[in-house]
Amino acid sequence: MNKQFEILKRSRDLVLKRIEGLSHEQLHVIPEGFNNNIAWNVAHLVVTQQLLHYKLSGLNCLAPDELIEGYRKGTFPSKDFTEEEFEEVKELLIGLPETLEEDFEAGIFKEYQEYETSTGFVIDSFESAIAFNNLHEGMHLGIIMNLSKLV
Repeated sequence: MNKQFEILKRSRDLVLKRIEGLSHEQLHVIPEGFNNNIAWNVAHLVVTQQLLHYKLSGLNCLAPDELIEGYRKGTFPSKDFTEEEFEEVKELLIGLPETLEEDFEAGIFKEYQEYETSTGFVIDSFESAIAFNNLHEGMHLGIIMNLSKLV
């Protein structure tokens, strides 16, 4: 599992590096042919990780409910973050993987509600949720990389 946590942290570092230097406006641009923007993708990574690991394990998510409702699967950008709000999202992006690893080591993930993803993959354990989330993170890193070239 250590390697899986390492992959998650590295992916998050790559996201932050990719968006470094982009203006607040650039983070919120939705290029033609896309349904969302960089800011939405970053928040979506935070939310999805929380839902897959905590909610489906019967635990409370560590991200605010408002963030979860606005950036879960099936949502689209409805408003721009303020600069302060987006800084908070970036703090969650970088900090929550460490908390996840600590919580795993503390043994808090005891049960898991099976979930079929939109890709048809069935997540049936915390361990498979970690692996699927890393795939999901990689997909959105690719989207963020493409969006950053267009803004």
